[in-house]
Formats: sequence, C-alpha cells, structure tokens
Amino acid sequence: MSNAFHTPSGQAGNASRSAEHTAFSPKLGNDVVKLLSPQPEQRILDLGCGDGALTARIMQLGADVLGVDASPDMVEAAQQRGVTARVIDGHQLPFDHEFDAVFSNDALHWMLDPQAVLSGVKRALKPGGRFVAEFGGHGNVAAICTALIASLQFRGISSKGRHPWYFPTTQEYTNLLQTVGFHIDSIELIPRPTPLPNGMGNWLDTYASPFFHGLEDDLKEAIFDNTINLLAHSLSDGHGNWTADYVRLRVVAHV
Repeated sequence: MSNAFHTPSGQAGNASRSAEHTAFSPKLGNDVVKLLSPQPEQRILDLGCGDGALTARIMQLGADVLGVDASPDMVEAAQQRGVTARVIDGHQLPFDHEFDAVFSNDALHWMLDPQAVLSGVKRALKPGGRFVAEFGGHGNVAAICTALIASLQFRGISSKGRHPWYFPTTQEYTNLLQTVGFHIDSIELIPRPTPLPNGMGNWLDTYASPFFHGLEDDLKEAIFDNTINLLAHSLSDGHGNWTADYVRLRVVAHV
C-alpha cells in the first residue's frame, strides 16, 4: 500500500495517516501485479496487504483474494475497501496448501525472521503454487539509514536494536528460498529513486520511528534535524524536493 514501506503493527498504526504519505504506492505495485498475473477464480494470499489498495485491484481481476496484515488498523482499512482481510502475523501463517499464489508488495522487509515467513508461505501454497513479491532489498534507503545511525552515534547513542528492516542481497534471499524448498524463476535488485512529495521529515515520521524509540523529545528533535541536514546533501535538490534512495528486491518463485 505504500510507495516504500508498509507501516508495521505498533509503529504508526494509523492507516489514514500512512495513506496520506503514500498515496501513489499502488501505481508502483502495478509491475508486481502483472508478474502475478492473477486469473479468475485463483485463490491468492496477499501477505502484508496494508490498506488493501493492491488487494482490491487483484480482486477486480477475478481472483479470490485474502489479505493478511499484522496491523489491525490496516486490516480495518482494507475491509472498508471491501477486501476480505484478517489480522495475522506474517511469521505465523496458519494456512496449509490453500493458495494458488502468495503475493506481497512492500511488506517483507518489516518481517525480521525471513525463514519463518518463507516456510509459512511455502506451506500455504498448493503444489506448483507461485510466490511473487517485491520489497526493500540490499542498499534500500542506505543513505537514510547511514544518516540516522550517524546522528544517533554523534549523540552517543547506539543504533543496535533500532534498525527495523531486513534488506537482503539476491544471493542471501536465493539461499533462503532454496533452503525452504522454492524453485526460483527470477530474482533481481531494482534501483528506484522515488520522489517524496511530503518531504523527508514526513517520511522519517511515518517510517523511521524505531530509530527514535524511547528518546526524550529534545534529543529526538536534535537527531531528527541532524539526519535531515546530513541527507540534504545527497537526497534533496536544494529546492525542497526530496527523493528516497529505494532499491527493491523482486522475486518470482514456485514450489
């Protein structure tokens, strides 16, 4: 549902606020939906469905779709779109050979035990079923992460345990997929510099709160401002137009 990141359960938990910052996200999911190529009456699981924007699109193509997300707010927003959606943690998928395909867009980088996720995805698929996903890959928001970590360290604060994302290389994810028992059809990293119409400050507010967890307001503000100052040299054009340094990992595999 987002241009870069779904908001995880318990982080920003406000679907309308997240949607406000990420209104153009479904457009960026079009290519992955094409790869999925949903067919009428296929049973498809949308893992990390967010507010259901892409889930609804897959439904419109005739598939029978179930959306799952760890955030109750997001599931409620998806249901308001008419999507069948349930609150389920992606690490604990309860399905057994039920789906023709599992689809995921901009969500898997929030799930920090990828082997548990992929084991559940494989178990959820019927024999011959497909897994089609796109999420943050190696190098995703590298400049943003480096600036956040540098700003924390400048104030004497360790970044250990604050980095909330999993951005694998193609080789790392290939190994995981094969370990679980998938056959890989295609896997690639795709650089995708993405404009942030609401600016870097709004992006940090929406997605980077784990870096600021537990900090006093004054300290948080200083680190926040320092991060933006560092990033202005590489991700702003000097006229207030910001771009996020996204790199997507796109994968198609089958069982």
